[in-house]
Amino acid sequence: MAVSLKLCAAIFLLLMVSQVASQQCLPSSIDIQQTNSGKMAGALDTVFQVTVTNRCRCTVKNVYLHSDGFSSSTPVDPKVFRRAGSGYLVGDGGQIPSSKSVTFQYSWDHYFKMTPASLQAEC
Repeated sequence: MAVSLKLCAAIFLLLMVSQVASQQCLPSSIDIQQTNSGKMAGALDTVFQVTVTNRCRCTVKNVYLHSDGFSSSTPVDPKVFRRAGSGYLVGDGGQIPSSKSVTFQYSWDHYFKMTPASLQAEC
């Protein structure tokens, strides 16, 4: 009886720790940096470089961003950044390990604000 109680307590503790770890990977764990590349696309549009970095200690996937009105006068590789439902999917939904980034460029006459919307953590 005492052994089964200890085993149940150990399993419960392990489940609680894994649940807490996955809850630490919130959308706010995604860092989005945009920089003006100094290049122009055509006569009017600036080329912006976007770096999406996973700051969570766990690998994440299915990272979605919000970006109202996003557009680009030059093509953006859809495997890196594309419209999906009401948001934009990063990296084709694939894994982004901890501290790693996905980078892409777009061109427009102004930058578009991008914010993390959702993700799935793999802890």
